[in-house]
Formats: sequence, structure tokens, C-alpha cells
Amino acid sequence: QVQLVESGGGLVQAGGSLRLSCAASGRTFSSYDMGWFRQAPGKEREFVAALIWSGSESYYADSVKGRFTISRDNAKRTVYLQMNSLKPEDTAVYYCAASSTPWGTKSRPSEYDYWGQGTQVTVSS
Repeated sequence: QVQLVESGGGLVQAGGSLRLSCAASGRTFSSYDMGWFRQAPGKEREFVAALIWSGSESYYADSVKGRFTISRDNAKRTVYLQMNSLKPEDTAVYYCAASSTPWGTKSRPSEYDYWGQGTQVTVSS
């Protein structure tokens, strides 16, 4: 069992930066691949980024590639999403998730076992 709590969301101007954190409970955090998703009002949940349990491989949605970076600190049981050059279209609730399925692109919500409650990111133009 893994419980996930996101933090770090807020209001930022276009072009600005935010770093989201996702703190996990449970001794097996380091064995899970981790992902970030987002959901804007009236839209489906959208994949953002994923990171393998060891931190050695990652995968990003084309819309955030080059602007966002996913990382993790297994000793702190925390995964991060550094978001730079933010755009108004990045506005959404951001969720972190933990996956025990074999590593792949991890872009589908169905591949994840546990989810956080989400943190709001609003980018003003």
C-alpha cells in the first residue's frame, strides 16, 4: 500500500516556474515507477511524465518535453516535477501516481496502482 500526497501547486505567471512534490508513505516506494498526470476542467486526465523506480529512465508527453523534468529521491520517498516556461495551457490539477506494472511508457492511467489527491496549478497569461 502506498499513499501519495502532492504539494507545490499555485498561481504563476506565464513563463514562470513551479516545482511539485509528491511524498509517499510505505517502505516499498523505491520499487514503484512514478508518474505525473494532469486534468483540466472538462478534459480527460492527461499523461505528463513518468520515471522508472531507479531514476535511470524517464518519459515525457510531447507537450511538456524540454520544459518539465521528473525526478525522485528514494531516500526521502518523494518524486518531483520541475515545471519551467509555464504556459496557460498547463493549467490543471496535477496528480502523482505509483505503478508496479513492467516499465514501458507508462502513459496510461490504467497502468498505475495508487494516486494522490492532486494539486492545482494555474498559469495566468
